[in-house]
Amino acid sequence: QVQLVESGGGLVQAGGSLRLSCAASGSIFSINTMGWYRQAPGKQRELVASITIFGSTNYADSVKGRFTISRDNAKNTVYLQMNSLEPEDTAVYYCNTLKATRYDYWGQGTQVTVSS
Repeated sequence: QVQLVESGGGLVQAGGSLRLSCAASGSIFSINTMGWYRQAPGKQRELVASITIFGSTNYADSVKGRFTISRDNAKNTVYLQMNSLEPEDTAVYYCNTLKATRYDYWGQGTQVTVSS
């Protein structure tokens, strides 16, 4: 059974940092590129960062240079280190495979709120 459990969100001032974690079930983690997504109120869910099983990364332009995605394959966990946070980063953050669609299983997400 697929499980995705995101954690690490919170309230932080602009310029601050947070580190998100996502524990994924082994069945999807070990063979897939994983991504962190976010959905702000009234907006569509967007991909912000992804990482292959070999560690190659990709970032949305809006977070490049501020966010770092990493994964621990032994722990089936993917991380998102977020630095220099901006109010525009406020959203619910989710992790999933890069292939995930709106019709697939999604975890509960973790809320990130950045105050100005």
